[in-house]
Amino acid sequence: MRNIGFIVGSLRKGAYTRLLSQAVVELAPQSFKLTEIGIGEMPLYNQDLETATPPTQWVTFRNQVKSADAIIFITPEYNRGLPGALKNAIDVGSRPMKESVWKGKPAMIMSLTPGKLGAMAAHQQLRLGLSVIGVPVMPLPELYLAGAGDLFDGSGKLVNEDTRKHLASALNDFDTWIGRFK
Repeated sequence: MRNIGFIVGSLRKGAYTRLLSQAVVELAPQSFKLTEIGIGEMPLYNQDLETATPPTQWVTFRNQVKSADAIIFITPEYNRGLPGALKNAIDVGSRPMKESVWKGKPAMIMSLTPGKLGAMAAHQQLRLGLSVIGVPVMPLPELYLAGAGDLFDGSGKLVNEDTRKHLASALNDFDTWIGRFK
């Protein structure tokens, strides 16, 4: 059993990224035990708070990432970039410098948006940022999901059959990717 953490980049309850995370849980290989790692309650990273007793939310977050075998990032795009909460989570996890919880942790990125580009700019920013802190991100397939409003039904279920197949296949590929780092 693989302990997989997933991070949803949007804080909104009804966000498409949250709906996609539900589909990830539904379609993931049976070898995955998926757990959401919340990012909404963390104070902004401030090195002055990096003392012997950093904020409890930072400690909880860092411990959750440490205990995961791999991480799935599910991000929207805000103004052609990463959501601030997601960037903050990456910063919190990468500090103190020699204690980064990210280094060597296999990852997968998914991005989606109601627009036509599938949050490609946020996806690429995240991929670049993770490479700098030593996170081996699965190179292919890249999941840029456009037209998010048409992928889900009124109850929030991912109903687009092509997207369901693509997502299930990518999650199986991620299982193989994780195995390369054990």
